[in-house]
Amino acid sequence: MGRITDTQTQAGALRITVKAKRLDAAGARDFKQECDAAWSPAVASVAIDLDAVEFIDSSGVGALLSLYKKLPPGQASVKLARLKPTVQSVIELLRLHRIFEIQA
Repeated sequence: MGRITDTQTQAGALRITVKAKRLDAAGARDFKQECDAAWSPAVASVAIDLDAVEFIDSSGVGALLSLYKKLPPGQASVKLARLKPTVQSVIELLRLHRIFEIQA
C-alpha cells in the first residue's frame, strides 16, 4: 500500500492531507510513521485535512492526539479541516473539539 498522507511543512506549520478512507488501527500506524518522518523541531502548528476520511476509531483519534502531544506545551495548535459528519461526531463525542480547532 502507498502513502496514506501528503505532508508539507512551511514556516513552522505542518500540513497533512489524509488520503485514506479509514483512520483505524492499520491506518493510524501508517499515519503516525508518515507524520514522524515529516516532523521537525521547527513545527509549531499542525493542520490536518480529513476530507477523505469516512471512518475513525480510537486508534485514529490516538494518532491525532499524538501530534498534539508533540507540540510545545501551551503552544499546541492542531486544526482539523473538512471533517465528514461521522468523523466530527466522534471528535465531539470524545470532547476533543476542546483540544482541536475544527474548521469547515
